[in-house]
Amino acid sequence: MEIWFIILVSLCICSLLTSILTHFRSSSKLPPGPPSIPIFTNFQWLRKSPLQIESLLRSFIAKYGPLITLPIGNHPVVFIADRSIAHIALLQNGAIFAHRPPALPLSKVISSNQHSISSASYGPLWRLLRRNLSSQILHPSRIRSYGQARKWVLDILLNRLHSQSQFGNPIFVIENFQYAMFCLLVLMCFGDKLEESQIREVENVERALLLSFQRFKILNFWPKFTKILLRKRWEAFLQIRKNQEKVLIRLIEARKKINKNRENRARCEEKEEEFVVSYVDTLLDLQLPNEDNRKLTNEEIVTLCSEFLNGGTDTTSTTLQWIMANLVKIPEIQNKLLAEMKGVMGDRSRDDEVKEEDLEKLPYIKAVVLEGLRRHPPGHFVLPHAVKEDTTLENYVIQKNGTVNFMVAEMSRDPKVWEDPMEFKPERFLKGGAGKECGVVFDITGSKEIKMMPFGAGRRMCPGYGLAILHLEYFIANLVWRFEWKEVKGDEVSLEEKIEFTVVMEKPLKANIIPR
Repeated sequence: MEIWFIILVSLCICSLLTSILTHFRSSSKLPPGPPSIPIFTNFQWLRKSPLQIESLLRSFIAKYGPLITLPIGNHPVVFIADRSIAHIALLQNGAIFAHRPPALPLSKVISSNQHSISSASYGPLWRLLRRNLSSQILHPSRIRSYGQARKWVLDILLNRLHSQSQFGNPIFVIENFQYAMFCLLVLMCFGDKLEESQIREVENVERALLLSFQRFKILNFWPKFTKILLRKRWEAFLQIRKNQEKVLIRLIEARKKINKNRENRARCEEKEEEFVVSYVDTLLDLQLPNEDNRKLTNEEIVTLCSEFLNGGTDTTSTTLQWIMANLVKIPEIQNKLLAEMKGVMGDRSRDDEVKEEDLEKLPYIKAVVLEGLRRHPPGHFVLPHAVKEDTTLENYVIQKNGTVNFMVAEMSRDPKVWEDPMEFKPERFLKGGAGKECGVVFDITGSKEIKMMPFGAGRRMCPGYGLAILHLEYFIANLVWRFEWKEVKGDEVSLEEKIEFTVVMEKPLKANIIPR
């Protein structure tokens, strides 16, 4: 024990001296921030939740300006709250700000050493993986091919809501939204309509990994020592990852067999339902140009599938709940949506689906979705960016490999850009203003000007933004077409926030749902 104590004390002293030298060498060049004590302040920030950090950042912005430096972890992190500065960084200097910081030990395991679209550094691997997803799965023609899958999932969701509400009892909706979105993403990922037990198995291993970070984040510090001192905790974390690999690799191998056996594939295509090209199908033959043209391992495909499932499930279901909460809280918006749909649907039955081609004639629903993404972005920060070289931003120096983040919620609620920013007003997105529903004109990519960036912006913008908006429009339209959504007396809708994987409702939506 004495030897271990001496080693730990020595490491602390070395780390302290290094931090002090780094602090004084770089602090004059970085954007301003609150005073800090090396190491001590770093650990203090790491203990705070994202919402606590966000609240403190707002007070720092008032004092120091829209660029703030906080000593989080081993390196200072620069936060950007101004949309114009964000545009300069992400669009005008996109290549410089398109990197990712080196992965922490836990993230290295989960990302297969940064072999995913969101974690890979800006370069050949990232381009290959992103191009594959964009061209093979997110291309408009491919998205249209999943129309039957969306209808299948819509029927699951509507049947669940109808069953739970048939005795007039109010229901909590978020679990239904999450399950429906997960069913859809599992089908797109693996190409099959799995049984509920199989879907739940995949959902359980994904959820276990997502929710494990808080418990295991201490393992990110001095991993060589925590692997000895906290061996059992490391084993528990690695077991969660192994459980995920076991479940997903089984589905990947099943898909490999279908792809190898062309006769089976041809028979699938002759069935009533068309053969669905899955995300896994597109990954099986990929070759990594910067790694001797080798193919992806099963573990790397697990990582990419997990990224696909999580990226499209919680973000969409969270936004869906926030939007429906506002429709319950403000019934005038719900009534306006219904009136617009009646004008398009005509004499069609309530049992009929609001089809995707109908959505093109429903500008108000597009405005509702955009307002939901503005008022309630599922993430209040983007994934951290890193600069590949020393760069100057607003007369400050951000050093090579420095971490940069962007305050998404702060930009989308900026009173200088948005009138009454905390109010839910879809009309602000309608061309010509309130009451003139002749279309929606808004560039969600921020290519010319950033006003909000719920999907990020620039080269690292989420490639699935178009699919996410389609899913939100499609499911909201059908939920309002089939049901009237009412607030529960004595249990009013609260818009307070809390952090899980995304920024969710602290008090989940509970509503009375009445078939129309």
